[in-house]
Amino acid sequence: MKLLALIIMGLLTFGNSVSAQTTKNSKKILVAYFSCTGTTEKVAEAIAKETSGKLYRITPAEAYTSADLDWQNKKSRSSVEMADDKSRPALGGEAINLKDYDVVFIGYPIWWDLCPRPVNTFLEKYDFSGKTVIPFATSGGSSIANSVKQLKKLYPKVVWKDGKLLNGGVKQAEVWAKQAIK
Repeated sequence: MKLLALIIMGLLTFGNSVSAQTTKNSKKILVAYFSCTGTTEKVAEAIAKETSGKLYRITPAEAYTSADLDWQNKKSRSSVEMADDKSRPALGGEAINLKDYDVVFIGYPIWWDLCPRPVNTFLEKYDFSGKTVIPFATSGGSSIANSVKQLKKLYPKVVWKDGKLLNGGVKQAEVWAKQAIK
């Protein structure tokens, strides 16, 4: 009788863990990212792999050159865009149907302590109603805090989860991604 009780308890425990995995994996995840140098892209790929999410590159209509990214030149494209709060560079690439997703990771490099303007264009192009949005970033020296604060201010109707600066690379991204979708 004790053996039968142990077998039943074991089956119930196994059944509950399978059910929990199915629920966890039933979230439809999009990992949208903006990257010019490949650093944020590597992190986004790791998150997409770890969460079984769809990877989506936020693509500007006009690609950025290395001269465009020269933050020390006040006349460079990125400097001019970041100096203008209303700048919204046009996007290229394929459209995406956000209705297909429950959770959207949004990744970007930190520019001038904020997210780059193409990310703002992306956030304003699509309807994020009912979505959980999780920001992540890479940076040469800034934290993610101010960029997330600004995103929450600009897009108060979005359901934001805590963001994470992922300068630790792929391994850090994998560990964090698991925790972020719980």
